[in-house]
Amino acid sequence: MTLPVTDVLEGRDGPIRIELHCHSTHSDGSESAAAVAARARAAGVVLFALTDHDTLAGGPEVEGAAPLVVEGIELSCRDRGRSVHVLGYGIGHGEGRARLEAKLAEIARARVERIHAICQRLALLGIQLDCEEICARAEGRTVGRPDVAWALVEAGFVRDTREAFDRYLADGAPAYVPVERLSVAEGLELLQEAGAVCALAHPHVYDDEHLEALLGAHAGAGLSGLECHYASYDAEMRRRFVDLAERHGLVPTGGSDFHGALKPDVADVGVEVPLDVARRILAWLRDSAGFAVA
Repeated sequence: MTLPVTDVLEGRDGPIRIELHCHSTHSDGSESAAAVAARARAAGVVLFALTDHDTLAGGPEVEGAAPLVVEGIELSCRDRGRSVHVLGYGIGHGEGRARLEAKLAEIARARVERIHAICQRLALLGIQLDCEEICARAEGRTVGRPDVAWALVEAGFVRDTREAFDRYLADGAPAYVPVERLSVAEGLELLQEAGAVCALAHPHVYDDEHLEALLGAHAGAGLSGLECHYASYDAEMRRRFVDLAERHGLVPTGGSDFHGALKPDVADVGVEVPLDVARRILAWLRDSAGFAVA
């Protein structure tokens, strides 16, 4: 659905609160999609997308979260042996969506197999967890390392989920198990075929050389946005990434990466962006296959 971008911003002054990166219990968040949507309404978010990892399941539950709601996803990809997350917005219907959903189902099966492999590695370290119980508790959503982290906390092996990742689950840690993932190019192609516009999530997690390589390879080749306005970024970091986005011809997007209790340093949904940035993001979203007005 094509919408006049001025409608949701008419009569508003900056800054504008948006949320284009958040998670629910459909992936690794601690709150339901409906609860995250309620948070968005209470916080005065104007533009909202739920971006659970590798699933679209929460979409129907976030209608009415904001004046403008866009269907979103955070797609797990891989580059140079490490995780790269691509955000997709405005996913449409038809064959492209069907292909995306088929690939997501395949990814979900691979995630379950990965949890079994992680538990096997933990067992070799003297840590016994019930893998079947971990997967069963995640029924209806994407299972992942955070589920193992919570199980480690509940069993008393670590104090919190951060320690679980640092000691056992992070990339390269003793119980880390790589999972076969899409390349960034494959992920971008899959999302574009489904009608989405795409942005690179949380650019601070890459070193400067890798980030430049990612943007150099994919900006203009499916990647058209960069997450510059992020909950943990101060003004200097935002300026740095906005400058980088401009240099590569990318739209500076924004989101909190809210996970609820799993990420307690992000207390609520939404980030504030200048009015002109909000207008630019809305214009960018018009290139996607569809989005809905509450």
